[in-house]
Amino acid sequence: MPRSETFSDLRKNLQDLKNSYEEIEEPEKQQAWEIIKDELKDILKIYSLDFSKEQMKVFNDPIHGHIALHPLLVKITDTPQFQRLRHIKQLGGTYLVYPGASHNRFEHSLGVAYLSGCLVNILHDNQPELKITRQDYLCVQIAGLCHDLGHGPFSHVFDGLVIPEAKKMKRIRSLPDDIPEKWKHEQMSVQMFDDIVKSLKTENEDVLKEHGLDDTDVTFIKELIEGAKDSVAEWTYKGRAEDKSFLYEIVANKQNGIDVDKWDYFARDCHHLGIRNSFDHHRLLKFARVCEVNGRKHICFRDKEADNVYDMFRTRYTLHRQAYQHKICNIIEEMFAEALVLADRDLHERKPEDMLKISEAIKTAEEYSKLTDEIFEQISCSTAENLQESRNILDKIVRRKLPKFVGEARLTEENISKEDLTKSWIAAVQNYNPTDPTVSLNAEELPVYVVDLDHGMKDKNPIESVYFYSKRNPTQASTIKDYQLSSFLPKKFNEELVRVYYRRTDDQTAEDKMEEKKKVEEAEKCFEKWCAEHFGLRV
Repeated sequence: MPRSETFSDLRKNLQDLKNSYEEIEEPEKQQAWEIIKDELKDILKIYSLDFSKEQMKVFNDPIHGHIALHPLLVKITDTPQFQRLRHIKQLGGTYLVYPGASHNRFEHSLGVAYLSGCLVNILHDNQPELKITRQDYLCVQIAGLCHDLGHGPFSHVFDGLVIPEAKKMKRIRSLPDDIPEKWKHEQMSVQMFDDIVKSLKTENEDVLKEHGLDDTDVTFIKELIEGAKDSVAEWTYKGRAEDKSFLYEIVANKQNGIDVDKWDYFARDCHHLGIRNSFDHHRLLKFARVCEVNGRKHICFRDKEADNVYDMFRTRYTLHRQAYQHKICNIIEEMFAEALVLADRDLHERKPEDMLKISEAIKTAEEYSKLTDEIFEQISCSTAENLQESRNILDKIVRRKLPKFVGEARLTEENISKEDLTKSWIAAVQNYNPTDPTVSLNAEELPVYVVDLDHGMKDKNPIESVYFYSKRNPTQASTIKDYQLSSFLPKKFNEELVRVYYRRTDDQTAEDKMEEKKKVEEAEKCFEKWCAEHFGLRV
């Protein structure tokens, strides 16, 4: 039924109710008023998002200003599991290149909770037919607050580098491997959230019930944290029915990647990095609307906002290119990961007591909650013999004794595996004739790395997965047409970079430094020659 007809029927029903009430004589009129008042209270209790009577707590945030959070969210922030996020830097080792980027997961999580509430509020106010409830609002905000609880030391270094390397080492050493395949921090976020709920219920069994939440809502929050895959034909999620599918796109959007998590970290990271943010999430919020597309409700945007949406994806690419995948940031994080793997006692059959629980800590939320960036100081200040190698690596980071950057090239051929690239590079080094006869190159000292950069959906144009509506027809949405987009948009949406570094030797003398300079110069020449001869690479 069209919205205008719905409101027309509603007004008629209210007018009939008013007329009926006025016809009632006292004292029955007072009883009728009490009945009407109670019914209205029930409606407001379910559908009103006015929390003005609650004891909201205000946080002063450098990005969003003064943020007011619901008492239940404040209870969650005041747990050890959440406070732990104060000790995990948002951008891992990036702060060692960008000094301002020392912000943490704690403040980012507050920002995501706030933006989650903003988006739900706008949808609630503009489209009452969606029947968004107070419980929906709270659940989405809590999911935004808790979505990053599972991040390990140095954020993505842990699940992106440490855990895969730990699995690889276990295979090589024939050790038992109970690490889940493709383990991600979202899985631990769910476990940590369960742990928080358990601890809150220990203090007050009815802590959720007091705010209108139940076990189904807890399930819903966990589903929001992990994100819903839009490709599923049949709705299998338990937290909410399919008519609330759009709520699953707010915190972790697997449909097209447009979610409030990105909106916050784009604004926050750009602010702390000193990089200009061309994307305006405030404007996109104003034009967000739910439409039914292919039998399922999705969050859609006005067609005139297509360029703003593209700016969002371009901002993601820019941040990865200039900061997250910066050539020095990358090698520092590789060194962090190497130090953690060397310090991991679970990669040794005897599990030495003077080593650290790292990969095995993911088995329980209790053990995992002890893993933070403070592990850097824990290793550095240790005197354990088994941690000596890890200490040496961290000492190199502190003293800036990093591998020397040799060169970078953009791959122009498709489907070249890292293994093939590595073999090709090793062969190039072995066959290279140095211009300086006193220098010899060793492939082991010149590791090669491959960096993937894209706009959020690998080689696909992310705009093609976003639904837009028009001013003329706001209830119907579809993907944008090519003629509605700027002709300046790229034709390719991903690229691979190959980078080579020179691993410097320890405790260098003046002669060693001169030798190193010569090696790096020859390595650069070898790299340029390799780029010219193989795979159509361009430096």
